[in-house]
Amino acid sequence: MPAFPPVEDQLAIIRRGIEKIVPEAELAEKLKKSYDTGKPLRIKYGIDPTAADVHLGHTVPLRKMRQFQELGHQAVIIIGNYTAMVGDPSGRDEARTKKFTEEEVEKNAQTYLQQVGKVIDLSKAEVHRNGDWFSTMSFAELLMLCGRVTIAQLLTREDFAKRYKEEVPIFLHECLYPIMQAWDSVKIQADVELGGTEQLYSFMLARDLQKMENMPQQIAVMSPILVGLDGHRRMGKSLGNYIGISEPAYEMMKKFMQLPDNVLPMYFELLTNMSMEDAAALIASHPKNAKVELAKRVMTGYHNAEEAQEAADRWQNEIGGSALPTDIPDVTLQPDLLTNGKINAVDLLAALNLVPSKSEARRLIQGGGVKLGEDKQKVDSHDQLIEVKTGLLIFAGKKKYCRVVLN
Repeated sequence: MPAFPPVEDQLAIIRRGIEKIVPEAELAEKLKKSYDTGKPLRIKYGIDPTAADVHLGHTVPLRKMRQFQELGHQAVIIIGNYTAMVGDPSGRDEARTKKFTEEEVEKNAQTYLQQVGKVIDLSKAEVHRNGDWFSTMSFAELLMLCGRVTIAQLLTREDFAKRYKEEVPIFLHECLYPIMQAWDSVKIQADVELGGTEQLYSFMLARDLQKMENMPQQIAVMSPILVGLDGHRRMGKSLGNYIGISEPAYEMMKKFMQLPDNVLPMYFELLTNMSMEDAAALIASHPKNAKVELAKRVMTGYHNAEEAQEAADRWQNEIGGSALPTDIPDVTLQPDLLTNGKINAVDLLAALNLVPSKSEARRLIQGGGVKLGEDKQKVDSHDQLIEVKTGLLIFAGKKKYCRVVLN
């Protein structure tokens, strides 16, 4: 029989980094019953493996699942190999256009599980594929399940309601997605389901279906959406604003240092166990040091402490300090762009693709961000003529640099 911590201690751990618990009073009751009987709660988290990479946004509910494991409860991972073929409509303004085959989904699932194992203890978790029950469901059984949900209920979803109002098509298979997700909870007898706040409808529908099956109803434990490197949109690979947990430590380090200062409290709360009082003090006193500390704490979970420290030291030496980067790319420059071997600074930056526009080049030069050579001599003016020879180093800010090669 597991030895659970006291209920209030469990609630204090569960509540950190959580936006909503619905209904919260029932969670306390479930934890109390679990404590009294010694029977662990079943904690569900579903993943649709529509891509091969896991990023830090995915780890937010996974970290909460690990905490439930450490409190003595049972982790249950649902690999949505059938829901993935439908496509989650949550938060979307239109239907998904890319369709996945069972083979593609299974290949992604294997990679997902390898990465998920860096966050939770897979050896003590149950892993189910929802195709195990949906693939054997007859059409009559599907009709019976759909008969438990009304169109009016589906249109209470914010995404569906918005599309219906704007006359954007809602396809029938999309309406099945929340029903399938909810039925997963019935099949694995979930006590708690983890996810983001955009999943509230599906979580509540699961409670309805469980009640119809005369089962105890699950509790929704919902995390806020982790924003990406841009500081305002949700982290996502398609947006290019993500930090992947399988990326090399130094690549992760460079991305952490790009974070806007205002998102640091969220990252410390959702991705570390550091007390928020200590985190707030560190952020207020020295945001750059706070980013380094944040990066090391997070990376240690996916690499190790030594690799995390090496990545931090390398960043400090190469970008934060005076040492040269070790990964300087060679970029070819056409000699016919030069006049007597020289070119003005703005045109040089643009020709080397170090800036998105010439106006950005001027702004960067005015701010003192453009430097030349190993001794990093500052370019003083946008019309300064630069003598170019093969091997010239040029730095455009802290993160873009190259070595010129004359073709």
